[in-house]
Amino acid sequence: MPKAKGEMHGCIVCGKLYQLYAAYDADGNYIGSKVMSAGGKVVKDDNRPLVACETHSDEDIERATERVFGSDDAEED
Repeated sequence: MPKAKGEMHGCIVCGKLYQLYAAYDADGNYIGSKVMSAGGKVVKDDNRPLVACETHSDEDIERATERVFGSDDAEED
């Protein structure tokens, strides 16, 4: 049965904190999340809960994600 857990995460671009609920399956694998704080949005990622400010562009979010976690191309090699 999936479990939801309240967590604090910083915006991937600027670090502003947001409250979110993250859902995990019985094995502890991340399923999805919902931002509960105003002004934040979920950043789509299959492996981890990520959040960003609604004011940041998709390009800013993508660049910040690559800076922090590396590009998707590097992970596939």
